Amino acid sequence: MTRRLMLAAALLLGAALLSGCSHLGVKPWQRDVLARPDMQLGDEALGQALDDHLYFSKEASSGGRSFAGGGCGCN
Repeated sequence: MTRRLMLAAALLLGAALLSGCSHLGVKPWQRDVLARPDMQLGDEALGQALDDHLYFSKEASSGGRSFAGGGCGCN
């Protein structure tokens, strides 16, 4: 009897854990909020321009903002 009870409890716990992942992700009615310009990662034009200028000054290149380094090749 206790083995059957433990199996039922394990199955219920497993089902509860698996159902906890069902709410991940963006729902279709939430996409309009996330698509607004102020919700974008690079919405500040002045700050982005300053970052580009600093990166260009240090690396003597333009674009790519994915990493920073010293320009001496010792990243």
